[in-house]
Amino acid sequence: MKRIFTLAVAVSLLSAVTAQEKKVYSTSGAEGAILSFSQVERNGNTLNSAGRFTAFFHAGTNLHYDFSEHAGLFTGINMKNIGIIHDDGINIRYKRRVYTVGVPVALKFGNLAQRNFGYIGAEANLAINYKEKQFISGDRAGKFNEWFSNRTPLFMPAVFAGVHTKNGVGLKFQYFLNNFLNPDFSANNVKPYAGMDAKVFYVTLGYDFDIKKDFKRKRK
Repeated sequence: MKRIFTLAVAVSLLSAVTAQEKKVYSTSGAEGAILSFSQVERNGNTLNSAGRFTAFFHAGTNLHYDFSEHAGLFTGINMKNIGIIHDDGINIRYKRRVYTVGVPVALKFGNLAQRNFGYIGAEANLAINYKEKQFISGDRAGKFNEWFSNRTPLFMPAVFAGVHTKNGVGLKFQYFLNNFLNPDFSANNVKPYAGMDAKVFYVTLGYDFDIKKDFKRKRK
């Protein structure tokens, strides 16, 4: 993970020195609709899990740096809602989610003038709010949420890849590298997530609302 960020920063600094023309601009938008999938295990046994769809609340802004007509770099900050749905026992289902604040760093390649490009990168996410719901035989049996909860890791790194089109619509695939749950969490001398390992992968359809803030400077 550190190597990915170091490489991205190095490329940015090198391009700032060597480029004859540089273009910096910002975009604002949202992840849009997120369809996430998970693989959940307890003590090595796979639990039944379901896909999770959410369109709220996702927002963010990105800062782009184009060091040629066909390659560039972007970073930014965003907020998104990610989670898992899984069964754990007979007629017992859990829905767990976190809101995260993330900072991506990515390299992009393509026709940047036309805003048609692909990209690949990594993201550092901070989990800020956790919510858990329990259902028994389809009826909700419990619900709570916590700020900066120890039930999940505070830091949730991820890698991603995607495509962006000239009309502002994009498709992105993202995979979280660590366990969604914290197996060492304890409450009242009980570890509810002991032996659990949950990995999350999602697909999202995003959109740039504007691309109006544009800075351009030429060097002789």
